[in-house]
Amino acid sequence: MLRALLAVLIVYVVYSLHYPLETGIPGVNVSNLLFGAIVVAILARRDALAPAPPATLKGALLLFFASLVYAFLLARASGGGDDLMTDVTYLKNGLFYPLFYFLALRCRLDLKQTRQMIILVFAVAALAAVQAIRQGLDYGLGSFVETHRASGPFGTTFAMANRAGVYYAMYVPMFTAIALTFRRQKLWRAAGIAGVVLMALAIMFTYSRQSYGIALVGIALVFLRRSLVLSILMAVAVVGLIGYLPSSVTERVQETQQRTASGGVEVDPSTASRWEIWAGAMDMWSDHPLGVGLNRFKDTIGRYAPKFEGYDAHNYYVLTLAEGGVFGIAALLWLLFALLRFARRLRQAAPPDDAEAQGLALGYGVFVVCMALGNLYGSPFSEGAVMGNFWMLCGLLERYMALKNAGRADAAGAQAEDDPRLAMIERFPLAARAAGHRLPEPRRRLRGPAN
Repeated sequence: MLRALLAVLIVYVVYSLHYPLETGIPGVNVSNLLFGAIVVAILARRDALAPAPPATLKGALLLFFASLVYAFLLARASGGGDDLMTDVTYLKNGLFYPLFYFLALRCRLDLKQTRQMIILVFAVAALAAVQAIRQGLDYGLGSFVETHRASGPFGTTFAMANRAGVYYAMYVPMFTAIALTFRRQKLWRAAGIAGVVLMALAIMFTYSRQSYGIALVGIALVFLRRSLVLSILMAVAVVGLIGYLPSSVTERVQETQQRTASGGVEVDPSTASRWEIWAGAMDMWSDHPLGVGLNRFKDTIGRYAPKFEGYDAHNYYVLTLAEGGVFGIAALLWLLFALLRFARRLRQAAPPDDAEAQGLALGYGVFVVCMALGNLYGSPFSEGAVMGNFWMLCGLLERYMALKNAGRADAAGAQAEDDPRLAMIERFPLAARAAGHRLPEPRRRLRGPAN
């Protein structure tokens, strides 16, 4: 039951915008109910597992939560905006989806079951990509049309295409790392290559220019970590493939710069509008250094950029600074730093002879970088459809790596106990050293993940 509920949550959170279901409870959605059911199922299990160290991201997440509560209280104190229930729901959504990290970390699944959940996260990403590809093929590959942008499961109109593109771009380095590191596991390597192809095609049909760049950066970073020669070969291959792209894709990229009547060059209106909004946001922050309050940006930006009244910031960092002030942006940047530090710890914890662990750890580090880049020209950080499984994967990977290392430590300890030579060396280390024997490393029992 626990695994089934967790699997349903992993699938549904991505498709929640495409297939919205009403619960009849104000401010509560289906993902909230699934989360609660999983917590009950975890608490109901009676099997004993090894205790775990505290969650690595706990401190940074609590600080980020505190910044959201601060911005919420600031918004309510300043008045204006929407009613209380709308503000509470907005705050709830900001706090809720990062809790997937703790849920996955404490899910009481064993190594095999945790691995299955990780695979399911990737399978859902691939399925979402197939949906975007199908939409793109239905629209056709002729000239670029703004309304013919695929959004996959992230909405029912082209308006969510940028969100979809960021989601697909985030998973490109994960599939790339699997394809590069699973050398002896041909089936999984083929799955990694297929995943890269699916993500690339899905991104292409979203016509999201920022996602094109994020995906290329992600692939380059993964290749660069593996081999400089491979990264050079990859760059040459990408340049060679540009000529084979559909004309609609090249048209979309070329739109970024446009020639004026006088022969000069200027950026397209979409890009220019973002710069104007950001300039207005800086003026907003200058007038309100403590922040304007959570969910107040759209209500306030019209005073500083009248043409964009009611608009989003199109940059989560700018949005956070404007709404939460210095405290908000500091908490967000600290969380990003904690994620990068966590990725480094995953790489260090991955056994050097385990291609699967190495591949997941390598891909995850770039996965975080792509997520951070995805919030530069948009603000999907608080959207569950895009970020829900990001946080789920954080917890699953930490649990996976702790379980894997705990199992290896137990196996090494059992082997040492069965080897009388090693037992004698450990019992009489000075005599063993004098006889020229190499002393084994001290055995440490790694603590497994939480129950």
